[in-house]
Amino acid sequence: MTSPRQIITAGILAAACVGNAAAGEAQIAVAANFTAPMKAIIELFEADTGHTVRASYGSTGKLYAQIKNGAPFEALLAADQRRPELLEEEGVAVDGSRFTYAIGSLVLWSADADKVQDGPALLESGDFNKLSIANPKLAPYGEASLETLEALDLKAAIEPKLVMGENIAQTYQFVDTGNADIGFVALSQVMEGGAITRGSGCIVPAGLHEPIRQDAVILARGEDDTAVAALFEYLRGEKARGVIRGFGYLAE
Repeated sequence: MTSPRQIITAGILAAACVGNAAAGEAQIAVAANFTAPMKAIIELFEADTGHTVRASYGSTGKLYAQIKNGAPFEALLAADQRRPELLEEEGVAVDGSRFTYAIGSLVLWSADADKVQDGPALLESGDFNKLSIANPKLAPYGEASLETLEALDLKAAIEPKLVMGENIAQTYQFVDTGNADIGFVALSQVMEGGAITRGSGCIVPAGLHEPIRQDAVILARGEDDTAVAALFEYLRGEKARGVIRGFGYLAE
């Protein structure tokens, strides 16, 4: 005769097996500027849902090219709207899955705590060795950097001092290591908990460049993946939005 204890134990084991079977893995591509907040969101998401996430980080342009060449990603969190729209038009993304998960901010930043006090004045003075920006052909934050210099009528004067990173992560590294003493980086790279945590920086007014609206889209490979669907729902939730805002983004 089966005892009540055996029945309860069997039920717990069965529930555990069902939970494990239901948990899945999402393979996603993420824009480099969103590395820190995405890692924090993934940690929360995995703890809350039991799903796992494998994320690859890089410039939006390169990630788009990899997807077009058959990379096994199931979703893209881009640093712009253009690539996700293109993927929809090209039939590579799932129609209706695209949404804006964050609106980014650009900051003129230096690892030197005293270097950036007045951003426009510093740029006009030319009192710096190199200005690091992301490659505007690959990275939306690079496009915004050039737009800012054009709006300030400083592009021609500063162009000889520009050093370009392949993506915003490399751009930050150039400044962090002193290869450039200032750079236009994503606010999320230097902010946590609502404050710039090291160095000195000046947030670029939004009116100096087009809004950096960052869209996410589910790719055809991930259309039926429950982990991907759960992640996209989670990104719209208050926990993820709190993380996004904490790293200096606006969260729609």
